[in-house]
Amino acid sequence: MDYFFIGTSLIKIVCLLGFVLGLMNYAVYAERRVSALIQDRLGPNRVGPAGLLQPIADAGKFLLKEQFTPAHVNKLYYWLAPCLAMVPPVITIAVVPFGSTLFGVPMVIADINVGILFVFAIASLGVYGIVLGGWASNSKYPFLGGVRSSSQMISYELSLGLAVIPIFLLVGNLRLTSVVQYQIDHGWLIAPFIGDWTNLGKWLLAIPMFISFLVFIIAVLAETNRLPFDLPEAEQELAGGYHTEYASMKFGLFFLGEYIAMITGSGIIVTLFFGGWHLPGIPDGSHGWIFGLINIAVFFAKVAALIFLFMWVRWTLPRFRWDQLMRLGWLFFFEIALVNIFVVAIILIYFHL
Repeated sequence: MDYFFIGTSLIKIVCLLGFVLGLMNYAVYAERRVSALIQDRLGPNRVGPAGLLQPIADAGKFLLKEQFTPAHVNKLYYWLAPCLAMVPPVITIAVVPFGSTLFGVPMVIADINVGILFVFAIASLGVYGIVLGGWASNSKYPFLGGVRSSSQMISYELSLGLAVIPIFLLVGNLRLTSVVQYQIDHGWLIAPFIGDWTNLGKWLLAIPMFISFLVFIIAVLAETNRLPFDLPEAEQELAGGYHTEYASMKFGLFFLGEYIAMITGSGIIVTLFFGGWHLPGIPDGSHGWIFGLINIAVFFAKVAALIFLFMWVRWTLPRFRWDQLMRLGWLFFFEIALVNIFVVAIILIYFHL
């Protein structure tokens, strides 16, 4: 047995999971601060300096509240649903390269050759927790929230999958570390002409790649149930949706799953379009452990910037109506993403890229 591989993998799992859980806690704090800034309020300011201990107080509140289970629910599935909602986004992080190397160890937990397919396969399981929670609650509002979530997932999963096909037509590999390496060699896919300014094909390729980015990031918003796509919760219509009957740590797991899904989605966007851990002019971890740490910091700085964008969208745009959400997914994004694949294929063939 390769004890070194097992040991380093366990260390990476513990460190990454601990960091992501900490980032999730303070993403909630950041969201409160961003919403307060947008709405001209103060935000958290009581617990600790500048309210920085508020996430710890919230965690304590979730853990110490009574674990109340309503009498009318299906108890097994009612308890199982929050776990099913939380686990998939945590597992998905395993294939995302969050750095180059550190002391010669690759900074990815599982570097598999079908990375993006693994992401889609596991991330799509998160909706089962929401649907199961809505059904097991045995109440009309949670049930409607669960039905909405399943319909939304089916509608936007197609656009999400089609949006990444142009990337793999260009890279020729489904491995996420290969996607990052391609961007190191040829420039970030959000702007493929950088570094090759005289190549007309790369300039033309920038248009469909930007369209892929827009479709992908909007589909990720829909997949993570973030505004303006939070129809499964829709407090004004469904009183909280699928988690209406949940309280204490069971509600906390739904809450935790939503924010970890946002962090994971941001990490995948960074990996596919923004060069992953790469920043021009900064060498990788093979040049010293300090550069390995810088690469990890660069990756999470990009993730934090995208999380801020998600928050900005949430507190700026109103919620879609249900028919608008379905129309946008089936009549616009699906067709745009499909045509985009053919456009990229034609550019690649014509310009021999």
